[in-house]
Amino acid sequence: MGSRPTCRAAVTLLALATALSSCSAPSPKPAVRREVAPGARLKDPPELVSHNGLLRARLVVQRRKVDVAGRKRWALTYNDRYMPPTLRIRPGDKVELDFVNRVRPHTNLHVHGLHVSPKAPADNVLIHIGAGKTYHYRYRFPQALKPGTYWYHSHAHPISAPQVAGGLAGIIVVDGLQQYLPSALRHITEHTIALKDFQVQGDAVKTEGLKIGAPTHRTVNGQLNPTIHIRPGEVQLWRLANISANIYYKLRLRGYRFRVIGRDGFPVDRTFTRDTLLLAAATRFDVLVTGGRPGRTVLETLPYSTGPAGNQFPRAKLATLVSSGKPVARVAMPTTFAPPEDLSHLPLARRRTVVFSENKAGTKFYINGKQFDPHRVDLRSKLNTTEEWTVVNTSNEEHSFHTHTNHFQLMSINGVPHHGHSLQDIANVPAKGKLVIRIRFTNYTGKTVLHCHILNHEDEGMMAILDIVK
Repeated sequence: MGSRPTCRAAVTLLALATALSSCSAPSPKPAVRREVAPGARLKDPPELVSHNGLLRARLVVQRRKVDVAGRKRWALTYNDRYMPPTLRIRPGDKVELDFVNRVRPHTNLHVHGLHVSPKAPADNVLIHIGAGKTYHYRYRFPQALKPGTYWYHSHAHPISAPQVAGGLAGIIVVDGLQQYLPSALRHITEHTIALKDFQVQGDAVKTEGLKIGAPTHRTVNGQLNPTIHIRPGEVQLWRLANISANIYYKLRLRGYRFRVIGRDGFPVDRTFTRDTLLLAAATRFDVLVTGGRPGRTVLETLPYSTGPAGNQFPRAKLATLVSSGKPVARVAMPTTFAPPEDLSHLPLARRRTVVFSENKAGTKFYINGKQFDPHRVDLRSKLNTTEEWTVVNTSNEEHSFHTHTNHFQLMSINGVPHHGHSLQDIANVPAKGKLVIRIRFTNYTGKTVLHCHILNHEDEGMMAILDIVK
């Protein structure tokens, strides 16, 4: 499939660090780093691919000195890599991961966005896997699992931020998006564009004392400003994924437009085009990019502020796109796409208000006035019902709202109706603003969580337990 390398061998995953995350008190505006010259050709991560309905792998977590953006640095690794293998599956597959932890004090694994049981031995993020322990994850995904881009990362409370910032984040792909494309586009080149940043401390990726607004190195697949090649008129599928621990990206490909065909692992019912895309923490977009006239342009993140109490992210160059070679005959882009998923007409079992707040110092974070307690159930919902939640942000900074297990439909932002053309698992909550979402609980019962995906905020309390019951 285009330039995707495939790796069929079982793989070893995950490395963790002992680090405590810091809170996100406002930081001084960081200096903009000098432009990075165009680098080597973009390398898509190697892949572990399911066969005959099963993906079986051994995943090892450890701290290693590995290549990070072209230099050897100590980092937390999955399978001895800063940019670990992509796990590629299909709807209905089973996945068996023998998860070996070789770091202190503990870790675990979250398959972000996937509709799967929150109970052990599947996506239970409340467990701690101690150093020297092996855990056997077992997942069975439904046939109705949506094709698109997901990711995996540590969800070890209260050290998820240092572990993800240290390197513990990789991509999951659920195959099947191509079925909705015109026949002429079924075999196009596909690229992973995994946006992953790191701060530096000596010869290591920093994991202690993380400041969200501090100067950082933004990479694509662990590379600094890699070069992406495309032919004039050629259409490519790019999987844009913010797998950083805390930061936002406002993406622009100069002189081009993104045609969105999926968000957060959900294919859209109607495609749409954008000059820029905001990727709040943990957001993903699947987009089509069509090669322009011969020449170079840049994929960049534009300056972005998360509010008076938040952070100021500067402009940064991420990658260089080179259009060259023999032109390709242009193909009409799809407009209608996947079957629609609409929760707006379903009967509601209840309405709730979920309040995100923080203290004046920006050091403690709350949901409905409480900090996270793994032994307390904060919300209880019934299987096979639909609820409407108003998510209120009383702080002066934006938050990245995320639910596990089930996607939701974003209905409005600050009272303005929203039509996103798909369900999603991340929504950016404006400072002093609110969202209205609808969420339907299907297939799985058990304790799951909702939280801010700015992981410094999650670690400092902005997470709650939802118990889905029959």
